[in-house]
Amino acid sequence: MVDHPLAQHKLTLLRKEETSPWEFRRILEEITYILFTKATEGLSLTKVRIKTPMESAESYLLKNRIIVVPILRAGLGMLNPILSLIPDIRVEFAGVKRDEASLKPEEYYARLPRIEPDTVNFVIDPMLATGGSMAHTIHCLRAQGGRNFIVITLITAPEAIDNLKKEEEDIRLFTASVDRQLNQRGFIMPGLGDAGDRLFGTF
Repeated sequence: MVDHPLAQHKLTLLRKEETSPWEFRRILEEITYILFTKATEGLSLTKVRIKTPMESAESYLLKNRIIVVPILRAGLGMLNPILSLIPDIRVEFAGVKRDEASLKPEEYYARLPRIEPDTVNFVIDPMLATGGSMAHTIHCLRAQGGRNFIVITLITAPEAIDNLKKEEEDIRLFTASVDRQLNQRGFIMPGLGDAGDRLFGTF
C-alpha cells in the first residue's frame, strides 16, 4: 500500500460525498501522480551521453518498453497525469464492465496488439472491487505476450487481492487503500461510491 501522507489526505477528499465531479477529477489526477511515481521506482535505466550547455555528460533514460492500459471508463481519469510524466508512452484500452447480477466481468472492447515480453504493462483503474475486470484485462494482455504487470488503483477490496493472488507472480499492486470489504452489491466499503459516476457526473 502507498501510504504517502499526501495520497492519504487527497483520498479522504475523494471519499467525501460532497466532492463535486470537477474536484473529483482534479484530485484523482493528483493522487495518480503520487501512485505512478511510486510504481515506477523499479524501472530500468540506460546510460546515455548528452551535451549540456556546459559540457558533455553521462546521464540516464528509461530503458523499458512501457504500455499503460486504462480500464474503461473510470481508468480514463488516471491517464492524463501518466501521459504528462511520460508523453511518448504507448496507450491501449480495455473495455470491461461488471455484470451487476453475477458480478462477473463482461468485455465490450479490447483491441490489443502483440506485446514484447520485456514490456512493463501498467493497468489502471481507480477501484479494485472483486478484481474480475482487472484479472480479465491481464489475461487479455498475457494472451498478446505481456508478462510484467503493474496494477495502479486508488482503493482495493481484500477480495480483489485474494483473486489477483490466484494469478501468476508477475503482478505488482500499488494502491492508496485496502478497504474493509465488499457489500452484497459488490461495492467497496467504505469506498467512495461509483468512481465512474463521480468522475463524469453521471449519477
